[in-house]
Amino acid sequence: MASIHRTTMTPTKLELLSGWLPEQSWYAGSGETPDLVKAGGFRLDDPEGEVGIEFMVVADASGREPVAYLVPLGYRGAALEGAPDEALIGTSEHGVLGTRWIYDGAHDPVVLAQLRALLRGEAKPQQQSVSDTPDPTVIVHGPGVAEGSDVRLNRVLRASEAEAGAPGRLVAGWTWPDGTAVRGEMAVVAPR
Repeated sequence: MASIHRTTMTPTKLELLSGWLPEQSWYAGSGETPDLVKAGGFRLDDPEGEVGIEFMVVADASGREPVAYLVPLGYRGAALEGAPDEALIGTSEHGVLGTRWIYDGAHDPVVLAQLRALLRGEAKPQQQSVSDTPDPTVIVHGPGVAEGSDVRLNRVLRASEAEAGAPGRLVAGWTWPDGTAVRGEMAVVAPR
């Protein structure tokens, strides 16, 4: 089980994401610097204990209406060999663990493997900011990852009331900047 350290990160995750998000093709902002706040998320454990895995939801309050983004993060103690340049969000100095290479989890094989395990019912979501504590609010409708299927991340999140539906859906919650709590689909299994 992953341990959450109460320490500093320099630069912070939000500072790194403020520079990285506007460069992404799925960024829905106006091109100006986003005004990001942590809005929710959860963690998964790496069975090898080497990679920190966080599915972070950030809300951008810079536009007329806030936009919520899902950013899966892989925290590593060394650079990920063979990763494309665009996969690296940045590096940060962790007060306990030292330099961390922070990757977009969509390009990190450990993050993707654990997401698939979650969708198969073989991994347990953990609370984002509390060590060794399951998060029962993260729901997998399914399980639905089968051979010959892909997992699609919903990068721009939409609130949805519907909890039921097709198998292979990952549903979790986040909070808008005004304090309104909502839920929506974060990932879905799709045929190749």
